[in-house]
Amino acid sequence: MRRLSSFRDFDWVLLGFVLVISVISVLEIKSATVHTKFHGFEHKQMGFLAVGIVLMFLISLIDYHRLLDIVHWAYGISILSLIAVFAVGTKVLGARRWIRVPGGHFQPSEWIKLVLIVAVARYFWGLAGRELTWTDIGKAFALVCIPMLMVLKQPDLGTSLTYLPILACGLFLGGIRFKQAAIILLSIALLVGGAWKTGKLLKPYQKARLTSFINPDTDPRGSGYQIRQSLIAVGSGGIWGKGANKGTQTQGDFLPIPYTDFIFAAFCEEHGFIGALGVLLLYFLILMRLIQNAQTASDLPGTFIIMGVVSVILFQIAVNIGMVVGLMPVTGIPLPLMSYGGSSILFTFMALGIVMNVRMRRFVN
Repeated sequence: MRRLSSFRDFDWVLLGFVLVISVISVLEIKSATVHTKFHGFEHKQMGFLAVGIVLMFLISLIDYHRLLDIVHWAYGISILSLIAVFAVGTKVLGARRWIRVPGGHFQPSEWIKLVLIVAVARYFWGLAGRELTWTDIGKAFALVCIPMLMVLKQPDLGTSLTYLPILACGLFLGGIRFKQAAIILLSIALLVGGAWKTGKLLKPYQKARLTSFINPDTDPRGSGYQIRQSLIAVGSGGIWGKGANKGTQTQGDFLPIPYTDFIFAAFCEEHGFIGALGVLLLYFLILMRLIQNAQTASDLPGTFIIMGVVSVILFQIAVNIGMVVGLMPVTGIPLPLMSYGGSSILFTFMALGIVMNVRMRRFVN
């Protein structure tokens, strides 16, 4: 009875907003794939959503303090799973990111985001009450950057970049000083610049993706193709859009992978500026609801966990939509709750499960 009664504190409003975007996702995936070999993916997406919702409710029942206690074991398993990807992972289109399991493929790099959110919260909780030293900052970087570099090596630039906002959020909430932040940013800029010139960090096609968004017309049929088609799709939608199943770029197979990375472009073409504004409003309400839950958390680690979730979701939204409208490079980062994909959907709902977990215990001393 105690567990059932705790669902009175479940954030049903947040879940409502999430389900609205999930329904939009299923409908848009159906529309974007209706005349392609990927037709029927909306049914798979519904399956991912159903599993995600179940996992969300299950995780909400486990006291998040227990997760904090065992996160070091989870972190160790995460590293081993990344090693397993290199050893026995499935190679697709030149990237080794998945491990074959009964019924499909498992992508460890996605669920590691969840482990890192809890691990970073646990780490900075232990440092609460004192100023951060350079040793503390170095350990935080090692905690996040070890799995990040392993994922980058797969190669998976998009997923590896999503680990950075977790680190940034932890450092900010942990009380990093302005001088320390400035030195870190300058050092990162120099390291990235040096790695860019030597070509040791990124592969040529990744570098082309990161630069083509500045002027996609320099290579309209190569590295700039995706952004050009995306911009055409977004612009052609106008105010009200062309209507479901009527997008010339989407249904004409000009827009690349319109059910995953460029699903927002497909949605804009079919539903226009008004539809896009509605989706952005839903994301805004979700983020505000998450931040409100962070403010009402009963302790510091609860706040850290929720804000870690906020940082990842906000980062993915900003980068994906920025990519679609030509303001950011194409990095393969999915749009939360909308892009097709089991790993992304399950991570998002599991993260929401921990948020609900913290909220349901906000009155517990």
